[in-house]
Amino acid sequence: MKIFKIGVLLSMLLMTPVLEAQNTIVSLWEENFEQLSMNEEASDWEDELEELSQRLQEPLNLNTATRQQLEQFPFLTDLQIENLLAYVYVHGQMQTVYELQLVEEMDKRTIELLLPFVCVQAVEKVKKYPDMNTLLEYGKHEALARLDVPFYTRKGYEKSYLGPSLYHSLRYAFRYGDYLQLGVTAEKDAGEPMFALHNRKGYDYYSPYLLLKNLGRLKALALGNYRLSFGQGLVLSTDFRMGKTFSISTAEHRAGGIRKHSSTDEYNYFRGAAATVSLLPSLDFSAFYSHRSLDGTLKEGEITSIYKTGLHRTQKEADKTGAFALQLTGGNITYEKNKWKLGMTGIYYFFNRPYEPKLDKYARYNLHGKAFYNIGMDYRYRLGRLSWTGEAAVGSRGYALLNRWKYNVSTDYQLLLVHRYYAHDYWALFGRSFGEGSLPQNENGWYLAAEAAPWARWKFFASLDLFSFPWWRYRISRPSQGTDGMFQSTYSPRRFLSMYLNYRFKRKERDVTGTGGAFISPTYHHRLRYRLTYTPGSFTLRTTLDYNHFRQQDIGKHRFERRQGWGCTQSCAYAFPRFPLSLSVQGTYFHTDDYDSRIYASERGLLYTFYTPSFSGRGFRCSAVARYDWNRHIMLLVKFGETVYQDRETIGSGDDLIRGNRKGDLQMQLRVKF
Repeated sequence: MKIFKIGVLLSMLLMTPVLEAQNTIVSLWEENFEQLSMNEEASDWEDELEELSQRLQEPLNLNTATRQQLEQFPFLTDLQIENLLAYVYVHGQMQTVYELQLVEEMDKRTIELLLPFVCVQAVEKVKKYPDMNTLLEYGKHEALARLDVPFYTRKGYEKSYLGPSLYHSLRYAFRYGDYLQLGVTAEKDAGEPMFALHNRKGYDYYSPYLLLKNLGRLKALALGNYRLSFGQGLVLSTDFRMGKTFSISTAEHRAGGIRKHSSTDEYNYFRGAAATVSLLPSLDFSAFYSHRSLDGTLKEGEITSIYKTGLHRTQKEADKTGAFALQLTGGNITYEKNKWKLGMTGIYYFFNRPYEPKLDKYARYNLHGKAFYNIGMDYRYRLGRLSWTGEAAVGSRGYALLNRWKYNVSTDYQLLLVHRYYAHDYWALFGRSFGEGSLPQNENGWYLAAEAAPWARWKFFASLDLFSFPWWRYRISRPSQGTDGMFQSTYSPRRFLSMYLNYRFKRKERDVTGTGGAFISPTYHHRLRYRLTYTPGSFTLRTTLDYNHFRQQDIGKHRFERRQGWGCTQSCAYAFPRFPLSLSVQGTYFHTDDYDSRIYASERGLLYTFYTPSFSGRGFRCSAVARYDWNRHIMLLVKFGETVYQDRETIGSGDDLIRGNRKGDLQMQLRVKF
């Protein structure tokens, strides 16, 4: 034990300062979110960003951390998690976070990413669930109000939209650590009425939730709105999941189980009750039930379409409100011990009316009917540095398979191989998993990725995805195939200076415009990005250069049509060291030939939001954000943004048409904690 304490002391002396680690991890998440936005793989991360912010404010105690809690950090490998848990079990409670250096396989880069989210505190041997008085006395309340004011008028407000152009949302949340979370979210979109017409209840959307955790054998209990994710998502996943980005860690997926739904997403959640019970130390059982009214279109007593936007601005949109009901029930049983994890998930869901959308051409094998089921078995096995994870699922029709093999050559070298086969007729209304498409259907592919950090300041990532579609897809009138490759080099010569160069190539096939699907030709899309980030003191400066090149063969002219686009983005942020005020400004200039050569530019948004707009044509975008923290309890955030197009006199089309070439918005957010 004396030698052990000496080792801890030496580690503390040799440990370099990591005060900048918090910015590092936030930047890592932002980079991945931006990459996913560019792929159009996901759009709502409110719950994830809220949990990230909460974990920064209330770090996880490493002396009481469970495997499930540690798995929420995507940069931790299964081997590192196992070694960390074993370290606490063998040596007892940690005395300092610097003991992380003594955990086998825990490298400096991972420690820097982990430190902002964890702490070390002494705990009693017997851990009891807090009583009601403790919950009420030490629980934390948060109220968050948002108001968006547009400085433009859309065509729809002339005669179609029924409400004012203001957007407004209100959120209340109560939380006591990881034990209890409850609250409600209310939202009114721009153009929707409030306390009038079809919205006499006030806000257009309400999301109440209650989540109870770690009450003896009851590991989780959700009432109200909640989300579910089990296995690899082939059967059920309404949770956030990373896709093809520039990191092997974020390409993995770990099921989140039962989670609250507190975001303003009006479609991707369940409403009812869900619970997870620990039957044995290594065996958990989950059960859930949901009953929801969904928006959609009815024709002759049948559901012809499901309306997912949540917008009810016009009478036509309002008529789709609660047009039909969907019920779901099911469960999951998971056994996890040592190197093994086995689970089985089953769901049964049904509409109160037949769902019969128009099925022709590429949609021929899509889901239709009244009642459906899905059953899947997921598994994970780790042998040394090699881990194998996967899931096999069947449904009312078709089947799906997904397998991942990850090999950690060392802490600085990793390999990942993913194979998926999703039958063209596999039906999974709530399935979300790894792939080129948004649903686990009609896709077959192999994905290989490698990550290396051969030197202290360098990191390299390369991936190649070879995929095919057995049946038609949107804008592809025959079976097709494609390639998606990425390479990124990251260099950090100083703690306050980093840069990367990212290149991505994608080859896909699609119908030649104007031929009605008679001719199909390949498309080639090249994306190149360079980003430099410099953080001297309280400043953060970021420069981004983008270049896109898109080409498709013109069958009639026997040549390739080439389109290109480029953009330059500069941002500057400053946090006053002795005054609770932070400022951020950003400007983007873009010049593209068309939509296919569009560029993306992420920018700072409000709390729990992430904004990555795309730009096509010629123009510029500027934004400014100011955040003032009055004290620990009150925060005010204001953002102004404006986009100016230099190649057009109108923006958008239909009811969303803006007469003019400018689009400006003012967003305000007030947070009160008590």
